[in-house]
Amino acid sequence: MFRRPPRLVTYLADTLGQPAKAILGKPVSLIGRISIAFRRRRMRWFCRALEIGPHTRILDVGGSPDTWRDLPVRPQVTLANIPMSIGEAENDLPWIAADGCALPFRDRSFDLVFSNSVIEHVGAGERQLAFARETMRVGRRYYLQTPNRRFPVEQHLFMPFLHWLPRHWQRAIIHRFTVWEWLAKPRPDQRVFYLRHYLEEVRLLDAADLTRMFPGARLTRERWLWLTKSLIVTGAAPQSNTPPPINP
Repeated sequence: MFRRPPRLVTYLADTLGQPAKAILGKPVSLIGRISIAFRRRRMRWFCRALEIGPHTRILDVGGSPDTWRDLPVRPQVTLANIPMSIGEAENDLPWIAADGCALPFRDRSFDLVFSNSVIEHVGAGERQLAFARETMRVGRRYYLQTPNRRFPVEQHLFMPFLHWLPRHWQRAIIHRFTVWEWLAKPRPDQRVFYLRHYLEEVRLLDAADLTRMFPGARLTRERWLWLTKSLIVTGAAPQSNTPPPINP
């Protein structure tokens, strides 16, 4: 079922929370330094708080092998991602092409399901609820991180206050300028794809949303300059995997 994977390109990920790459793996030194610092600090906390060891079986939904390279231990990680995110570099982690909203595994197949900056990319409403259900269903425990909607800088395009504006205002602004575009210097087709994805599919969540979607979870706030940049929920698989609906 599994095979040795090429590297997963973090095309649809939060670049502040992922390796030192802009879209399609293009190095950007400033973003790279920030992303590595956040990733290492977050992963150290992850290993300590969830007592991760070499025998812990983890499903990383929508993830990258780079996430697991700096850990003090090497758990047994399987990557699940969409085919378009699979690159052509060597890697030593098994992978499976899968939709995080409909994972092809039985209940509690893994010790832990891990997801870093993915749930905001799957679409709104039922898609996010399905992703939450699958995260809780497939693992005995779960860890999920997502950018905070209440943080004043939109963390995909690096634009202050952009995500608090009406969607038609956002559309008018980002087609003229984004900080992400200035830093990453994407090709025209990459720019069109990423901006369309942001407008049509990216839906940020706040603490209240996560509390409703993951009943009984522990909520941890990842802070930067005293502001909550990202939100993390951790917990054990509940008896019922049907979270209540979130507000539109």
